[in-house]
Amino acid sequence: MADLEKLQELIDGSDNIVFFGGAGVSTESGIKDFRSVDGLYHQKYDYPPETILSHTFYRRYTAEFYKFYKDKLLEKTVGTETVEKAMPNAAHYKLAELEAAGKVKAVITQNIDGLHQAAGSKKVLELHGSVLRNYCEDCGAFFNEKYMFAAEGIPCCDKCGGGVKPDVVLYEEGLNHQILSESIRCIQEADMLIIGGTSLVVYPAAGLIDYYRGNKLVLINRDETQRDGVADYIFKGNIGEILGQIKVK
Repeated sequence: MADLEKLQELIDGSDNIVFFGGAGVSTESGIKDFRSVDGLYHQKYDYPPETILSHTFYRRYTAEFYKFYKDKLLEKTVGTETVEKAMPNAAHYKLAELEAAGKVKAVITQNIDGLHQAAGSKKVLELHGSVLRNYCEDCGAFFNEKYMFAAEGIPCCDKCGGGVKPDVVLYEEGLNHQILSESIRCIQEADMLIIGGTSLVVYPAAGLIDYYRGNKLVLINRDETQRDGVADYIFKGNIGEILGQIKVK
């Protein structure tokens, strides 16, 4: 396992860094990991999260889908009188700082919370979409996350009355082809790939690591991943604590 000085050296010597992150990047902002003990898997609903967050469930039991969606995916994003709004953490801000300095060329994320953009990152490729974008399925009108959270029952378009669907990739749905292709291109061209806060078990996103062609593949995670064996450097710990100590030169 490498030390922080080595990570600093690697970043200093790179000018085409791509960051690929998962749920662990947002947990330090208070957004629960799907697979954590206190996260979505420890909850009060009659169906497991994978079922509720599936395309089939959304179509068949739309009202029940939105109860879960608002409770588990929107409340921390919007913030309420009783639930503090999630804010970017040190990892989000450091990546934005590295991008502004010309080091990081793209952030690829499995998260749907918009925290990278809130921290200032410009090139963010959202593999699984975003709760901040919602569209009427009939007329295409756009609605933000606050509209969705405030809606009673099933959110409906205030222009045509059609149903409004979050721009998130549900189970059984494919990833956006353009975003996936651009993510692959960025990884192939990167001189350094930093992967953080992901267990690398969710495909096809986890397979992106195989497109990296360089020799500076860095894994930052609290726990072991299934792909530790292919990494050039491994840093164990919270990603915000580790990246937060990096100096941007």
